[in-house]
Amino acid sequence: MAMTMREIVLCAALIFVIGVSVLNQTLNSTSSFSTQILQNDQSSLSSTSPSILHLHKQQKQHTQDQTLRLNNLQVIGTHNSYHREVSLPERVHFPTLMANVDPHYEGYYYSHASVHDQLEYQQVRSFEFDAYVDTHGGLFADPLIRRLANMSESDKAHYGLPEDVMRQPGTKVLHIADADVGTICHTLVECLTQVKAWSDAKNGQHVPIPILIEFKKTEPGLEKQGGVVAEDWTVEALDRVDAEIRSVFSDDQLITPDDIRKQAIDNGVVSRINSKKDNITLEEAILAFEQGGGWPTLSSSRGKFFFVMDNEPTHPIQIRDPYRSGNRENLEGRVIFTNSLPGEPDAAFIKRNDPITDNNQHEIQDLVAKGYFIRTRADEPIQMLLKDEVPAMREVALASGAQIVSSDWVGAGVSARYNSDYFVGLPLGRPARCNPINAPKVCEDEYLELLV
Repeated sequence: MAMTMREIVLCAALIFVIGVSVLNQTLNSTSSFSTQILQNDQSSLSSTSPSILHLHKQQKQHTQDQTLRLNNLQVIGTHNSYHREVSLPERVHFPTLMANVDPHYEGYYYSHASVHDQLEYQQVRSFEFDAYVDTHGGLFADPLIRRLANMSESDKAHYGLPEDVMRQPGTKVLHIADADVGTICHTLVECLTQVKAWSDAKNGQHVPIPILIEFKKTEPGLEKQGGVVAEDWTVEALDRVDAEIRSVFSDDQLITPDDIRKQAIDNGVVSRINSKKDNITLEEAILAFEQGGGWPTLSSSRGKFFFVMDNEPTHPIQIRDPYRSGNRENLEGRVIFTNSLPGEPDAAFIKRNDPITDNNQHEIQDLVAKGYFIRTRADEPIQMLLKDEVPAMREVALASGAQIVSSDWVGAGVSARYNSDYFVGLPLGRPARCNPINAPKVCEDEYLELLV
């Protein structure tokens, strides 16, 4: 039967209404499904974003590491990093023992955390260890102050001076033999092993760490009171220190004077700075950073260590000359960078502890700009702390651009016992920052060492 025009129109209208209804249901279903997918994607992104963010930071760090050199950084170090102040049983005898040694002995009333805690919680990235020769072992096992204190066995156990360790041959670490002997690690190898253990746990993902060594002898004023007489720092004794360092760190973990010169020579620096020469001094190598020399990049030095000598170039305990003896004016074959003088062949590291006297800050800034690696101090012991003079010295030290700024007071609260809130640290508690004098503009503090 043929449909009338009216019936055709009604059927078409009905089909349209049904179609619209089906379309709306489909769209609603699709929208709900899309929303669920979007929610799932956002949830997935939220759960993985920390990893993605860390990967992004690693990529930024990798790029920055190619440009920056290790001397473009500034870190905080501890002065006498091993030091624990004289114990309560010993303190009654300490002033008498020290009267003819240092009348300002109160300046030794400070202590540092363990090596691990300094690195992990205080963001310390430079250490200083004082070293004494002990060729046969036992020289420092029974200090005068502990004999005078007649310490009980429990006190000896608590304050620690392990006799089995102290009687073994090897370089010992302490402040003043027979008087100020508290230490968190007793031998150089033990101290360095603790540093390496932390580094290994971090898979070497830290900025290069400079370690100062001060070569010490016993004090005549204590020798006269019955204290021990230390052995001399002979060439053989210094050779043993190099060997002890190499017993802890592999060649791949060390940055040595030879590494600096080899890099410069391999990069053709010799012909660029003086075509008449066939060799290069250590100083020439580090100063020629624009010609292919200079300190290594962060990419090639991350996770590594280098050693510098704390003793003055003309120190009464002459260490630099015997260490350079045997045609080693550029420290050939040596592990430690000497504390030298500008213009000397071995000049790469220079110590300027006082950043405030005379024109010292400007001198440090000039040395940093030229390419030298500098250590200064943010404070002196308690005398300046009690006079509230240390904050000004700290700010001058940080602004000097010295790559190492050392302190006795690292971490909030350490000086509270002296009614002071003074401490030293970098902005945001970072372990390193871009050097205020010589870091390129592309340097960003955040990517120097990623905190995880």
